[in-house]
Amino acid sequence: MTRMKVAVLGLGIMGSGMARQLLAAGFEVAVWNRSADKAQPLADEGARIAASPADAGNGAAIVIAMLADDAVSRAVWTGEDGALAAMHEGAIALDSSTLTGGWVTELAALAEARGVRFLEAPVTGSRDQAAQGALRFLVGGAADVLEAARPVLDAMGSATVHLGPVGSGATVKLANNFLCGVQAASLAEALALFEKRGLNVEQAVSVLTEGAPASPLLKAVSRRMLDRAYDPHFFVPLMAKDLSYAGQALAEAGVPSAIAEAARKRFLDAAAAGHGEQDIASIIEPLR
Repeated sequence: MTRMKVAVLGLGIMGSGMARQLLAAGFEVAVWNRSADKAQPLADEGARIAASPADAGNGAAIVIAMLADDAVSRAVWTGEDGALAAMHEGAIALDSSTLTGGWVTELAALAEARGVRFLEAPVTGSRDQAAQGALRFLVGGAADVLEAARPVLDAMGSATVHLGPVGSGATVKLANNFLCGVQAASLAEALALFEKRGLNVEQAVSVLTEGAPASPLLKAVSRRMLDRAYDPHFFVPLMAKDLSYAGQALAEAGVPSAIAEAARKRFLDAAAAGHGEQDIASIIEPLR
């Protein structure tokens, strides 16, 4: 059987893990990243390094993007040497970035105008899930396009949730990250309180992780905060961006949120204090 050609645009923490899963599953993979050095380890594992998004997209059955924000997504899909113009009719453009519903809807229309099928498929999970092929994809788009893309999604993830038309995935992803960001910011404040009061912090945190506030995120991030282990699973500026997008989505729906902005400030403060290349757990450091 001829191997399906897949392109991956963006090789950060998430995109690199996703590309590795595709290589392991036997797909023919082209990769592109603005910083080309990040592509070399994948080339050593069998990927083709593309010179541009257009080069990556030319001839690919499915092009997957995992990018930082709306502006980068727009440039990579539709800018000079963008992927969309090079894609063949009937190919699938699949964006797994965390984006606004407005841009996702516009991108879908631009793809359709070129005869390219489109899916949004943002993910839940972070670095470890991407590396293990255990992401959950939150899909917005047509059911038949999802079925065509399912072998690729199955190679990268453990679950796919079809939420409805384009825009549905962005809405649920932003709500997901809104709750995660607010919880991480609240946790940082609570843990700083324990430290400043001179408590046995391990004991005090165990009350949270074993009680009603407990969640997978609280358990994982509290451990990183206690250990001061800030190797990135999720970068601080990206959470600040996601909280901004979530606040925008809430306001547009008539649900203005003071909570989103308050949490976002914690991440902005951490970035300003030099933690921009670290994990979201580092937001406790300015409070310390």
